[in-house]
Amino acid sequence: MDTIKFNSEVHEVFYKEMLLRSNRSDVYYQAFFYCMGICDTTRNHIEDLFDFEEGGIKSEQLHQPFQTGTSYKVTRMAFNLWNDYVEEGAESLTTPSSLFACEYAAEFHQAIKLRFPEYHNRELDCAKKSLFEFDKKI
Repeated sequence: MDTIKFNSEVHEVFYKEMLLRSNRSDVYYQAFFYCMGICDTTRNHIEDLFDFEEGGIKSEQLHQPFQTGTSYKVTRMAFNLWNDYVEEGAESLTTPSSLFACEYAAEFHQAIKLRFPEYHNRELDCAKKSLFEFDKKI
């Protein structure tokens, strides 16, 4: 995969620290901690949203008073990438048109690439093939 793009140094440090703390670095953890590191609110409340002892999300903590409109989106994206979590009765809040309508859309794309690298490596192959075909026509 290409180099991971972070939105700040704090985001990058958080991501690396959380992977070390969890002692895991599979695609689930990478995507989750990348997402949770996107904004201050989710970074500051990682203990409320992730169980480090059990190694899982705390979905029951989604509606805590600290959440903002944007941090809800970040949390929902992270939870969904973790285990396909969708809140019952609020399914429409996890659709692409709902989640990506925020300032962190580019970061969400990066998180998806981390979670599903097998599909995004194909992007490079397609781009190379397209360029090769273009060169042949010239």
